[in-house]
Amino acid sequence: MKGFQPWVGANPMPGGRTQPWLHICFCKPMTTASSRKKSRPSFLYRNSLSIALLLIFAGSFAGQAVMGWHVFNDRQEQYHQAAYTFGQYVASGHILSATFENWESEFLQMAVYVVLTIFLRQRGSSESKGCDGPEDVDRMPQPRPDAPWPVRKGGWYLAIYKHSLSIALLLLFFMSFVLHYTGSWIDYNYEQGLKGGTVVAYISYGGNSQFWFESFQNWQSEFLSIFVLIVLSIYLRQYGSPQSKPVDAPHDETGD
Repeated sequence: MKGFQPWVGANPMPGGRTQPWLHICFCKPMTTASSRKKSRPSFLYRNSLSIALLLIFAGSFAGQAVMGWHVFNDRQEQYHQAAYTFGQYVASGHILSATFENWESEFLQMAVYVVLTIFLRQRGSSESKGCDGPEDVDRMPQPRPDAPWPVRKGGWYLAIYKHSLSIALLLLFFMSFVLHYTGSWIDYNYEQGLKGGTVVAYISYGGNSQFWFESFQNWQSEFLSIFVLIVLSIYLRQYGSPQSKPVDAPHDETGD
């Protein structure tokens, strides 16, 4: 019988005596702690961090879109213009600018952080490499059988792959920068039209203080948050988080 294992033993009789013949019972095998450890975790468990963050992002973005729609229509009412439908709003420069000015700053701070941590150190921080020499991330890549295919391929594939994280983050930053610029330009000119002001050309908008104000107000907050995390991780702990040192680690221990 599939999924069952035979059990062989004596057949009990009244009074505690046993039959002289053997009794075979087909039973399910017992699940031991070692067999449970060998079972593969579920897809949700293995990807729970990214799934949770994606859901939080989706909820936050939906909230931004709805609230931004109301803010935009308040401006429409102020200038005695017809209200936008939600579908019209999500295609407007207002939400394009608001969304990508934040994405731009996020990708910039991550790219800068990844690059700076190659060369710079902060003694005692879990966010820094150690101060006493090369670490595991500094070793030269070896074309092992389980290595990613660019490592096994070598040549320019490996040359690009060695820096692929910072390259990807910088590309995402530039994409977000252009989309923020475009959305901000569209929304600025739309508001200028409502006020009867002068429309600005696409290239000329690069010298407009409104765009750079939107950028710098986000950049400064992102770099401050990284600084705070780096410094606080020297002295404070969070049990169970890989972003923290072990709770009993000394303050001057550097790295995770």
